Amino acid sequence: MPTARPTPSSKILVVDDSAFEQRMLVDLLSELPYSVSVAFNGMQGYQLALAQQPDLILLDVRMPGMDGYAACRLLKANPATQDIPIIFLSGNDNSEERILGLSLGGVDFVGKPFSPGELAARIQVHLNLAMRARQQLVPRADSTLADTIVAVTDPEVVIVNATKRLISNNLAAPPSLTEIASKVGTYREKLSQLFRAHTGMTVFAYIRAARIECGMNLLRETDIEVQDIALMVGFNNAGNFATAFRESTGLTPSAYRQQPGSAPAAAVALPAETGSHK
Repeated sequence: MPTARPTPSSKILVVDDSAFEQRMLVDLLSELPYSVSVAFNGMQGYQLALAQQPDLILLDVRMPGMDGYAACRLLKANPATQDIPIIFLSGNDNSEERILGLSLGGVDFVGKPFSPGELAARIQVHLNLAMRARQQLVPRADSTLADTIVAVTDPEVVIVNATKRLISNNLAAPPSLTEIASKVGTYREKLSQLFRAHTGMTVFAYIRAARIECGMNLLRETDIEVQDIALMVGFNNAGNFATAFRESTGLTPSAYRQQPGSAPAAAVALPAETGSHK
């Protein structure tokens, strides 16, 4: 039976812009059966994760350029890295920071200064959990997933998919285009160019379409009042929602809710995540 304890082959990637913090972590991990590599910012950490496929990532939150949250969004948007456990490290250990880190896909959140013994224990726990999860996976006989992973490692596709997920999680109050770009590790003009090239839509058109699609799902699957659905998906009032909904589907929200079965053919269709294998 395989042991649950980490082996010398366990690879840890440390992403932190502070040379002092890096040295402290490397010294700690070097005393344990791990192979350690380091990166100084989020983009370098993301690229090293792609190249090295570490077993776990220690990811600082506050870094210049691409911060830890943006790096996590890219890591989780890429099938090649989405299953690597990420432990966030932050000197700002408040509930909002923790909630954001965990909601983005981090498995743990450790405040600085941390107890070396506690951090080592948390690392071992998540390495063991990840190993057990891998052992339970059924190997696929075909190459579909492998082909998908290769396709989605295209950095442009990863950024676009990360943007779609960010929008989906913030429909009621999406960030500005500049903020969205920063949160996925790029800048406004570049994101606009990539998004149009890969989806055929502007970011704002995608937000509008995503809101309508979410509204359709809520109308079809719940008894929530139309005015409440309007607010939930980011419209100021039920009138604005009804106008946008009718322009997209040819029906008012109330008429759509009365339709039996699935959405009409005229309803807006969102482009799926590029390379998605789900």
